[in-house]
Amino acid sequence: MMSAEQNALITRITQDQPAGKLLRHYWQPAALAVELEGQRPIRPVELLGQHFVLFRDEDGNLGMLDRDCPHRNADLAFGRLEDGGLRCPFHGWLFDVKGRCLQTPAEPKGSTLCKRIQQKSYPVIEKSGIIFAYLGEGEPPAFPDLDCFVAPDDYVFAFKGLIDCNWLQALEVGIDPAHASFLHRFFEDDEPESAYGRQFRATSADSNIPMTRVLREFDCPDIAVETTDYGLRLITTRTMNEENTHVRVTNVLFPQAFVIPLSSEMTITQWHVPINDTSCYWYAIFTSFSGPVNKKQMREQRLKLYTLPDYRPRVGRANDYGFDPYEQASKTYTGMGDDINVHDQWAIESQGHIQDRTREHLGQTDKGIIAYRRMLMNAIDRAQRGETPLMVLNTSQATQIQGPATMDGVGPTNGTENYWKDVDARRRNAAPWRQDAAQA
Repeated sequence: MMSAEQNALITRITQDQPAGKLLRHYWQPAALAVELEGQRPIRPVELLGQHFVLFRDEDGNLGMLDRDCPHRNADLAFGRLEDGGLRCPFHGWLFDVKGRCLQTPAEPKGSTLCKRIQQKSYPVIEKSGIIFAYLGEGEPPAFPDLDCFVAPDDYVFAFKGLIDCNWLQALEVGIDPAHASFLHRFFEDDEPESAYGRQFRATSADSNIPMTRVLREFDCPDIAVETTDYGLRLITTRTMNEENTHVRVTNVLFPQAFVIPLSSEMTITQWHVPINDTSCYWYAIFTSFSGPVNKKQMREQRLKLYTLPDYRPRVGRANDYGFDPYEQASKTYTGMGDDINVHDQWAIESQGHIQDRTREHLGQTDKGIIAYRRMLMNAIDRAQRGETPLMVLNTSQATQIQGPATMDGVGPTNGTENYWKDVDARRRNAAPWRQDAAQA
């Protein structure tokens, strides 16, 4: 049983809180790159309880500054992009992407005030369709050589969605392999040709069995949790008969992401990023190992479910998640439609804006969640003692964090460990972008 003090320790993310200080050791997704396209590439950003303005200047350089103008605190998210920077409309003060004040045009001629003004700026970098920001002190860590960062642009697609609850309970749904047999149960299977870009709709590797059928018919999995140099690996097996076992390998990428299979050809790397203590965004990079991603189709699929500009879900708490009791009786376990993001959103938002973990009773299937919470508390403690927490990497260390392996497939009941490794290696070795890298 978790105490209220422990629950607050691992959920609160403002600058003065231990978990907030920990998360500021890492690069954080701040926006999708597409959000800075168009005529006016300026976006307000709330991240880890702080307010920023993110912009791309006339030369294409990225910058992220504190949102309040240092003159009289007007909102720079309404600024003008001109003359090499972002200009506050209140008195015309101009700032470049590094936060340097370039002009204070209303000041008397010869004034040196501008030279003494420095707006707080933050390192930002674009990777695989996501703009990452670093809010911590000192030099930011190196990015690991994950598949989603190594694959070229044609083979990755990024998207995000808003969730109306604390980041931790949102992350923990991805660390729970057992829930999919219930929360995402469909009473009928789709045709294989409709599976592209959709979770749990494709057939499992080395079989013609849809994942929906596996989850429906084999709902009591065995879960093994392994500690890795990047976080955790979860190996979930569902014995189908004496000869065949379904194997699914997923990962926790510390501190706040997971890496899971979407299909035999794609993986999902998904971060849960606090906006503040009571809301978050999920950011996902879909990585293809077979051919270029159909980005147009993937984006259109998801924009049917989310509204711009804030990527708010069309179905959610405000309209009871689309719940239909007739559908629940005949089509889906939840009665909340075909999109599993809606199912997950209901499950985690219904726990409250910040889950009260003093009231939960964990079981054997929650061993991944238990292991992650211990890892999180350990990292918070290390950070408080001034030590380097897990996955704060230097350049040399970053090259050693690769993959990680993910898969779901039907293999021999005896020898599942060799089977999942073989499936991952087979897919990885056949990826065109890995072959190109090897030849170079």
